Amino acid sequence: MNPLAQELNTVLAGTIADSLFSDLGKRIYFPNGIIAQSGEAKKLGKTANGTIGMTVIDGHPVMLDSIHKYVPDLSEGELVAYAPTAGNPDLRNLWKEKIIEKNPTLKGKSISTPVLVPGLTAGISYLADLFLDNTNTLLAADPSWDNYALVCEARRNSTFHQFVMFKDGAFNLEGFEKAVKEEAKSGSVRVLLNFPQNPSGYSPTTAEAEKICAILKEVAEGGAKVLAISDDAYFGLNYEDSIFPESLFSRTCDLHPNILAAKIDGPTKEDFVWGFRCGFLTFGNAQMSEEHYQALVTKLMGVIRSSVSCSSTPPQSLMLRAMKEGTMDKQKAELRKVLEERYKIVRNFVDTHKSSVLEPMPFNSGYFMSFEVKGKDAELLRQKLLKEDGIGTVAIDSKTLRVAFSSIEKDKLTLVYKAIYKAAEAL
Repeated sequence: MNPLAQELNTVLAGTIADSLFSDLGKRIYFPNGIIAQSGEAKKLGKTANGTIGMTVIDGHPVMLDSIHKYVPDLSEGELVAYAPTAGNPDLRNLWKEKIIEKNPTLKGKSISTPVLVPGLTAGISYLADLFLDNTNTLLAADPSWDNYALVCEARRNSTFHQFVMFKDGAFNLEGFEKAVKEEAKSGSVRVLLNFPQNPSGYSPTTAEAEKICAILKEVAEGGAKVLAISDDAYFGLNYEDSIFPESLFSRTCDLHPNILAAKIDGPTKEDFVWGFRCGFLTFGNAQMSEEHYQALVTKLMGVIRSSVSCSSTPPQSLMLRAMKEGTMDKQKAELRKVLEERYKIVRNFVDTHKSSVLEPMPFNSGYFMSFEVKGKDAELLRQKLLKEDGIGTVAIDSKTLRVAFSSIEKDKLTLVYKAIYKAAEAL
């Protein structure tokens, strides 16, 4: 094993992270190579800096006028220079402030500084690199976003287990508890919870969220090592007052020493900048110190360095400027109203229409809602809608049809849902 990996493992020895690492998580390190040496030279190389592979004139990276003219307000460094492996430090610190602002119970709790990753999918993939291999299992809801299985099974050769998400029109706490306790028999639990959930568009009530955390705490108290991943891609898009208003991360980050909490979030959905491919990964644990967090972040940097090297600079620069400007929250609130209005139209429609084929899954937040397709193949329904009505939907699996009301204009929603119900009955 590389001495740098051994050094990080020594720092993390005895921590919950050390107990949960995959084979790759144990081996990975951040090399003392070009990036590290370039950082030293940036601080100390006053005469000249011949470390970084950029073309520099008069102390600044060069940039073509044909590029700069489209974003004239940003400097060369903000547009074309390499970003640090872990992301722009000012943006990372500001995002941490915003996480605490949006999750007030995090105030005073020990969490890492968020690491910038190239999209939330990358964050999930990097967590899988660090903590999943063919000796363990990832637990998630059924239905789930198809990328979870792809990352878990195809990339990491791990096992993807699911629990039925709903029972009697609510979160299936009984099924969740049974699945978690079954996983705990192996000595560890790796669970990924996504709220608002893709594809169902559901977020737990405050009572459900507290029970979810109580279940995780119970198995941790029993000796199981727990990785609790919160995929917060659609955070804040809640349309009912009963929803737990914070991320589960705000509870799991110091719930028990045997629980390592990881939060994946970012502006792509929250701030309506989908193509920016800009996400953040944050860790929390009741007993990890700043030294521990830094060692864990360094391992994460090794994963980033060995895959994409670093994230794209322009999105980071644009987000930092926009967040500092102070008008984002007001603009986001207006767009959130648009989504909530669409949600209410869909809510009213499915509450007043019945079908022998379609059963709406519980939904109260986010971008989506889904139907359970009874006795028929969701893919057949998807194809029928597309070919005969020109309406695009997604068959998540054989029994789940997802509709993104976020991308349907409000004056078309009733037309679309009438067509979905009609097509389902025609099958």
